Amino acid sequence: MRNNKRWRLAAGVLGLAACVGAAGYQWQARPAFGPKDKTAADDRKSGRPVPVGVATTTKQDVRVVQGALGTVVPQASVVVRARVGGQLQKVLFEEGQMVKAGELLAEIDPRPFTAQLTQAEGQLKRDFALLKNAQADLARYQGLRAHDAIPEQQLDNQAALVQQYLGTVQADQGVVDNARLQLGFTHITAPVSGRIGLRQVDVGNIVNPNDTAGLAVITAVQPIAALFSLPEDQLPAIAAHLADAQRQGRVLAVEAWDRAGTRKLAQGRLQTIDNQIDPATGTIRFKAQFANADGALYPNQFVNVRLLVETRAGLVVAPSAAIQNGNQGPFVYVVGADQTVALRPVTLGPVDGDRTAVTAGLEAGEQVVVTGVDRLRNGARVVLPGPRGKEGARTRATALDDRAGTRRESAG
Repeated sequence: MRNNKRWRLAAGVLGLAACVGAAGYQWQARPAFGPKDKTAADDRKSGRPVPVGVATTTKQDVRVVQGALGTVVPQASVVVRARVGGQLQKVLFEEGQMVKAGELLAEIDPRPFTAQLTQAEGQLKRDFALLKNAQADLARYQGLRAHDAIPEQQLDNQAALVQQYLGTVQADQGVVDNARLQLGFTHITAPVSGRIGLRQVDVGNIVNPNDTAGLAVITAVQPIAALFSLPEDQLPAIAAHLADAQRQGRVLAVEAWDRAGTRKLAQGRLQTIDNQIDPATGTIRFKAQFANADGALYPNQFVNVRLLVETRAGLVVAPSAAIQNGNQGPFVYVVGADQTVALRPVTLGPVDGDRTAVTAGLEAGEQVVVTGVDRLRNGARVVLPGPRGKEGARTRATALDDRAGTRRESAG
């Protein structure tokens, strides 16, 4: 019995020690701060200068740009179809090539239509001969009637016969013209200028006017357009600037950028504004036109559209990376002559690319912090890049050497 109690007591002590050891290990393995937070906290406590990147504010012209996601649309898109039925004999275009309006694209077997034209022309010649004979008889009857050699009824009948043949000849001429037109339709030409797409029918197939797919599709891509929408609140200002530009013979510039917004694809102009606002979204559509001489824009392509509304001259501009947002609004860290930073509230203007106009709070020529902002506070010391940063680094190294020398003297 005593041995069992001793064994239970020993097992309990060992279990308690294992729990304490495991808890102690977990407590030691869990850091109180992340590496970045600990470094920032140490810098603030020790007062060490914080290395930062800075930029100098400038005064320049700033473009007021409205951006939106747009869709490229062709000026025209036409399905090339046969206008008469027959066997396709020739295809004279290459897929994807640029074609001009009226250019020959394909040919249909013309022999049935040539035969119809010949038949119609023969009928026309026959009826025309009958007309000439009736006209000659009418002239003779008119002379005889002048001498009362024939009755007036005979003369009237001959005049009516001439009119009958005239109508027949006119009908025959219409049949000939239609047959000639149908024969011309065997030569399929491009209805518009543009880029032709993939061929839908091969040589040897029978084509008809009611074929849904047609032979190919031609899209007019030079020039080409882009449709984009902006909030209705922007409409009055844009409409006023567009009207002023049209009166002065100018245009509102529009740029088309790729989906990532890193490469400009084309430069164009604002063409028109839609006549109504979409009540579901509260936006209105705009249409821009691009020359697209290099073919950078394709129909149904998504692009980032930037509409240049106006240009404001002489504004203080700072990098957008320097603008921070706090509870009291936007602010920047301004670097002073003593290499300390001051938190300064600012009033922002339009954004142009990676730079933002500052209408109040900054002057041209001041240095603002663009990198290392998350480790700063108002009044913190900083180390600047370049010669001034090297000087600060040397001062810091000298201070550390002095501290080390002092410790060695105390130890001695």
